Amino acid sequence: MSDSEPIRLQKYLAETGICSRRDAEVLIREGEVWVNAVKAVPGQKVTPGVDKVTVSGKPIRNTKPQPKITLAMNKPRGLVCSNDDPFNPETVFDQLPREFSKYRFFCAGRLDKESEGLLILTTDGDLANRLMHPRNVVVKRYFVALKKPFPQSRIPQLVRGITVEGEHLKVETATLVNAGKSEESASLDVSMHHGKKREIRVLFGKLGYDVKRLKRYQIGSFPLKGIPERAMKQLSTKEINSLFKDPGIHPLAVALAQRTSKKHEA
Repeated sequence: MSDSEPIRLQKYLAETGICSRRDAEVLIREGEVWVNAVKAVPGQKVTPGVDKVTVSGKPIRNTKPQPKITLAMNKPRGLVCSNDDPFNPETVFDQLPREFSKYRFFCAGRLDKESEGLLILTTDGDLANRLMHPRNVVVKRYFVALKKPFPQSRIPQLVRGITVEGEHLKVETATLVNAGKSEESASLDVSMHHGKKREIRVLFGKLGYDVKRLKRYQIGSFPLKGIPERAMKQLSTKEINSLFKDPGIHPLAVALAQRTSKKHEA
């Protein structure tokens, strides 16, 4: 980010660690961002080091971009994906290794408080935007444990989806885990490349099957395997690129889903 090159305001806010580009767009629309004492407008550009930008009344003092760091975390249940939540004092950002705690990270695709598994944290606003933007097909895989068995005959309904309060909820694929002759199972392997808030939980719940446990175990071709709970791994360029690759039939991911299923059934 050059001090003499104008850039879009939401990109500037992301690169200086204020918030993600998506959140920046919301703040701009809500009138929380001002440039040179004038309320900012969507699509506006600023020149770093020249224009004075304030967010919610606070001036941005650090105009230098953060280093681009991307971490994969094995999120446990009970933590929220928020930089500041007064109702949930413990967040995923409290788990950051000490050497990274001075930087501001964003969640590139959140997991709700009761969900667990693979979470991507990054200081790279462009990467976060690529991972979350609907036009990019980023496949996520989940292990779903239900409170009662789900029949094979209803799998097509999950793929077709249902409309809830004007939103169409669906998954791309769904497979029963360890179904046996009964052709039903309380454990499923599910994939999707979009993801509205609590979509999987709401979808199953509306069909009459409450979710007991939800774990994301793969994004693209990058698996969760090898990252202990609460731990984080810094990703290489190759590993970051794998987040955007076709997941295929990943034997490690399938094995993880099967092991997780056996653990929950025990």
